[in-house]
Amino acid sequence: MQDRIRIFVTGGTFDKEYNELTGELFFKDTHVRDMLQLGRCRLEVEVDTLMMIDSLQMTEPDRVLIRDRCAAAPESRLVVTHGTDTMQQTAAVLGEAGMAKTIVLTGAMVPYTFGSSDGMFNLGTALAFVQTLEPGVYVAMNGRCFPWQVVRKNRERGIFEAVSEPK
Repeated sequence: MQDRIRIFVTGGTFDKEYNELTGELFFKDTHVRDMLQLGRCRLEVEVDTLMMIDSLQMTEPDRVLIRDRCAAAPESRLVVTHGTDTMQQTAAVLGEAGMAKTIVLTGAMVPYTFGSSDGMFNLGTALAFVQTLEPGVYVAMNGRCFPWQVVRKNRERGIFEAVSEPK
């Protein structure tokens, strides 16, 4: 159990589907298991779907649920898939809880089903980071990893970056 990694799925662009008739994005099932198989993942991974929502719809009770499930998980290494718009808020809730676990949040800017998604790469790097980083809470996007206290989403550039002043 010590080596197993738990992935908590919360939705976000990572798992959105495209309705060809209406042009709307919606949620059906997580793509994480397919992504792990396609990526030939050889890690011992447990996938739990906590919710399937856009992070803009995420509430404080949702974040408390994520925090509580992370705290209760028997694994010490956790990955949380999450929408990018409020990822830093959830990371702060987890970081402020002070768990002695390594928790990496990741997401995607483009849905996995679009084929040109950054989701596969982000999931892979999150799995690598969660195995190598010290206990703490991190955000991993596009090959970069940031401690929760110094990360923000730069909406103008569409990237995550470090901020100079910790939260």
